[in-house]
Amino acid sequence: MTAPDRPEPGPEAGVEDIEADIEATRQQLGETVEALSAKLDVKQQAKDKVDETKQRVAYTAQTAQHAVTDNPQKAIPVAAAVVALLLVIIVWRRRH
Repeated sequence: MTAPDRPEPGPEAGVEDIEADIEATRQQLGETVEALSAKLDVKQQAKDKVDETKQRVAYTAQTAQHAVTDNPQKAIPVAAAVVALLLVIIVWRRRH
């Protein structure tokens, strides 16, 4: 845990200073608990990773589609690469 950015109220501090310090400490504690909860939410992390992977696959597919439509001579090598990649994924998943 990091040290606060502000000094703690000293012995001469008034009630308002102490109450302000307590409120700031509560705020920091709330933020810390929220951050820890987010890190421990494995289900949400997995969902985020799935969404990220879907977006990456969609982008790659779109890029490949544009490459094929822009240059039809490259269609066969691109299709072969996609099929090879799918075969590798299928074999890898069956072994694990």
